[in-house]
Amino acid sequence: MKLVREIPDSDSQEEWLARERAHLSQVLYRYTPLVIDRAQGSYLYTVEGRRYLDFASGIAVTNLGHGHPVVIEAAKAQLDKVVHTSVVAHHQPAIQLAERIAALAPGKLEKVFFANSGAEAVEGAIKLARYTTGRSALIAFQGAFHGRTYGALSLTASKSYYRERYEPFLPGVYHVPYPYPYRNPTGPGDEATLEYVFNFIDEMLDTRVPPKNVAAFIVEPVLGEGGYVVPPSGFMPRLRKLCDEHGILLIADEVQSGYGRTGKMFACEHSGVVPDIMTLAKSIASGLPLSAVVATSKLMDQWEPAAHGSTFGGNPVSCAAGIATLDVFKADGIIQNSASKGAELTRRLRDLQQRMPAIGEVRGLGLMIGVELVKKDGTPDKELQKQIRKVCLDSGMVVLSCGAHDNVLRLVPPLNLSQAELDEGWEILNGAFQEVAA
Repeated sequence: MKLVREIPDSDSQEEWLARERAHLSQVLYRYTPLVIDRAQGSYLYTVEGRRYLDFASGIAVTNLGHGHPVVIEAAKAQLDKVVHTSVVAHHQPAIQLAERIAALAPGKLEKVFFANSGAEAVEGAIKLARYTTGRSALIAFQGAFHGRTYGALSLTASKSYYRERYEPFLPGVYHVPYPYPYRNPTGPGDEATLEYVFNFIDEMLDTRVPPKNVAAFIVEPVLGEGGYVVPPSGFMPRLRKLCDEHGILLIADEVQSGYGRTGKMFACEHSGVVPDIMTLAKSIASGLPLSAVVATSKLMDQWEPAAHGSTFGGNPVSCAAGIATLDVFKADGIIQNSASKGAELTRRLRDLQQRMPAIGEVRGLGLMIGVELVKKDGTPDKELQKQIRKVCLDSGMVVLSCGAHDNVLRLVPPLNLSQAELDEGWEILNGAFQEVAA
């Protein structure tokens, strides 16, 4: 029997990182070297006692900040009742949360399957689409991030190193350009961008994959990992029309953009488009592992019992936290705060853009904001992104990056961000730009 020497806890970040290197796999990348002891509201606190304003939210997960008291109380209460049933029995929190999600979801998306992560939700959506259509082909978008499991990774196309040395992937997957007006190869502007994208799709359907083979398009209503790109307003309606013409299902991946992040409950509501299937995760339970596939009864009722499943999906404690999360959304006007604070932060950033040539574009909806950084010739500036994030971290704020070239600052603070916290974050961010980009 191998003996493990007990090591006393320490307030040294370096000592904790050394222990991590000894026993945790290095494959899990971290954006910062911070070792967090506790977190509350919009702040992280390290083992060394330093406080950091969190403009990352666990990658858009803690939409109510860390440790919201209503959510914590609900989770604790459920721990005292039942923690796990799996497929052995039914439990109330899953039923209640499914009812709540169905009431909020657009159109007739009224039935829910619970899983644990965004990738699992995408896997479920793939299976549901293939199962109900009898078709095999799937079309995703360049720049998309749908997860790291094999089906989800087959759809992911935001960075090539995610796919390195993992081929072969799921067969029957095709990729088309995402509408990215700032870097559209045929010229700027919404109309030119849409024509480029849909001409590409039409040609692909004519030459590479017949529409009758395609089970579904899967799309992020706002591109996440690929650069926080907001597509032209006509994109989703035109994609919906194309799908309807060919009997193809439309899957909206709302894992990152859903739950108030864009100033509406779901990002697809900005366009008025109702998908056939929607995937949810991240903020659905305020940090506890939970995800969902939401679809019409017409589709879900074709999915026979035991055709799909999950041991831990829909865990009672996570579902209780999910119910409490929606209670707070309603009581505290979270979506309205996301819209108003996001508009103010975007306005400040666009004012800064007028004075900073290094800012190529500021884009976003609600508090899902991307700042694309460029060199003088307009090419992506990854190094500047790194410098700004470092200055922010040194000044006490966590900021993430994204984009195919990793040159986009990704701003995703909690949706209940206060005015004082917004001002604090702005002061740090503006200071970082003045220091390294002026």
